[in-house]
Amino acid sequence: MPQNDADAPDDPVLAGLNPQQRAAASHGDGPLLIVAGAGTGKTTTLAARVAHLIREGADPSGILLLTFTRRAATEMLDRVARRLRGALGEAGERAARQVWGGTFHGVAARILRVYHAALGLPRDFSILDRGDTEDLLDLCRGRLELPSGGARFPKKAVCAAIVSRAANSGETVAEVLETRYPHLLQHEPTLRRLFDLYDEAKGEQNLLDFDDLLLFWEALAADPEAGPALRSRFPRVLVDEYQDTNVLQARLLKNLAPDGRGLTAVGDDAQAIYSFRAATVRNILDFAEHYPAATVLPLETNYRSTAAILTVANAVIAAAAERHEKTLTATRQIGPPPLVVRCKDEAEQARFVTDRLLELRDSGLELDKQAVLFRASHHSLALELELQKRDVPFKKFGGLRFLETAHVKDLLAFLRLAENPRDEISTLRCLLLLPGVGRSRAAKAVALLRESNGDFGSWKELAAPGGGVAEWKAFLDLMPLLAANREDLSSQIRRVRRLYRPLMEATYDNAAERNRDLEQIELLAGRGRDRASFLADLTLDPPSSAAASAGPREDEETVTLSTMHSAKGLEFEAVFVLNACQGGIPSEQAEDDAALEEERRLFYVALTRARTHLTICHPLTRHLKRHGLRDGYGFSELTPFLTPEALAGCETLAASGEAADEAPPAPAATVSAADVRAAIRARRG
Repeated sequence: MPQNDADAPDDPVLAGLNPQQRAAASHGDGPLLIVAGAGTGKTTTLAARVAHLIREGADPSGILLLTFTRRAATEMLDRVARRLRGALGEAGERAARQVWGGTFHGVAARILRVYHAALGLPRDFSILDRGDTEDLLDLCRGRLELPSGGARFPKKAVCAAIVSRAANSGETVAEVLETRYPHLLQHEPTLRRLFDLYDEAKGEQNLLDFDDLLLFWEALAADPEAGPALRSRFPRVLVDEYQDTNVLQARLLKNLAPDGRGLTAVGDDAQAIYSFRAATVRNILDFAEHYPAATVLPLETNYRSTAAILTVANAVIAAAAERHEKTLTATRQIGPPPLVVRCKDEAEQARFVTDRLLELRDSGLELDKQAVLFRASHHSLALELELQKRDVPFKKFGGLRFLETAHVKDLLAFLRLAENPRDEISTLRCLLLLPGVGRSRAAKAVALLRESNGDFGSWKELAAPGGGVAEWKAFLDLMPLLAANREDLSSQIRRVRRLYRPLMEATYDNAAERNRDLEQIELLAGRGRDRASFLADLTLDPPSSAAASAGPREDEETVTLSTMHSAKGLEFEAVFVLNACQGGIPSEQAEDDAALEEERRLFYVALTRARTHLTICHPLTRHLKRHGLRDGYGFSELTPFLTPEALAGCETLAASGEAADEAPPAPAATVSAADVRAAIRARRG
């Protein structure tokens, strides 16, 4: 293969690259970190680097290309093939097909099939998916003698999340419980026994779960005999989205390339937003410490956003406590300044965003090219209802539509049952949530309620289910109170949440987030809402709600609603960011410096999805959750991530359209001075 044409101006392998991209693609064999800012062409650069390595003589079958999705690997290798076709013809395309490309887990499975004997694994091992993992844990859970009384033992999905977190983060089970599941700490010894049984069952049944694929690959790479053979088999390793790697993946890569020779990592510390999946930003920030001979090259030319948008985004990330230095520059100089729009509350925010979406559509910007981004799935509730009311089709990413989620449907089932005891669907849904209640017992309870003409007292004839006596009694106490309908609707919802929360915590890995969704239902109920009309409003079709719930037609324009996490890697002509305030972004759950820094990066990711139009919405009042005081509405401050330097690049308006130089006075508080004093006394003890 030719060795001396890499710098030729018409070189097809490096064609179209800017100077920074070309330097990264043509780098030598030493460890390389490419810090690729948003919209700077990292896929193009990484594909060019693979093509350059092959053209310079590297054996393509000895190149390992690791990505986080199969689609990314396929796209990358297609680009490699196109570049090599221009340089080497059909031989170049054939070479591209020999590269080992895929996800970490997909490549691990291939490698373990090849090297199974070195680890004493049968070649025909089976791989458990997430559902299989949960089911096997559930079988093992049945072999434990679980103590009666006390907090309920976590269900299979939570157990699976705990054992997976420990594997990927390098933490012990106790450390995982302490940081993420403190309410389950008392079960730590039993959980460790469960996970031991789970490992034994996998060994007996010739099974590996997803985490085992990486753990066994890591063990193979670290083995003093097998490790060198594996390293010589793959002398060049390239990793995409390096900021999303976890401790286990970093250990694996260190064993594959101990001194970093042949290792290329591509990523952006400013877009490290997946710590909840055990990813750690330290991997990319500390790359040069892990590999002292490393070269760090930035990509700073942004081909996506206008200069006005990048001015604000650069100012936001410049305030980060620690980062790889880079400043994005725009190739698109013309565009309007980002807008910061002050809205009275979330309802006005929803109306403003809907109005603006339609205005942009009427001016020629299709709905498909517009997106609304938010920190948490429940933040879009008011907007979803407004869009349905206004007949604006949308698709949502990052969770189900709010009213279709299981936990929201569970809560509403209690209210529907109280409103209509003949509603057997809601009756069954509520009963089957209770521990110890199976289909047979639930059917008897439904029949009793029907025969007693909706008298919840009739259920006292049924014996309390084993393993769920306290929950059964609480349910029997709750339903007559709800049926009487003497309390306001918010109070009724609060009672349901009190019963439902421990059931939810034992069932779902993300119970805290789901609980915040239920708080939004309480907020939606408002003050003085009638229960029957409230349920009817959520059930009856507003214009096009039936179509919306079924999903938009394939030929229909739809605006995208997405959590910020789910929007990573996407771009839109117009982006609206909701709830840019304290408690919105940053989340109220971000309680330490590391969490706040990740929230800053998440906000930066949201801003850099926009190509031309960026609108940041700040509701001045939001529903607040006060610890020790009553819930209520309160003034919400603008997100601290919009620093004075960032705001200098924005235009600030009120939702009504006037310039908003001053914030309106804070609304009247729903908490009294007496409440505050009482809370202060209580905190003193």
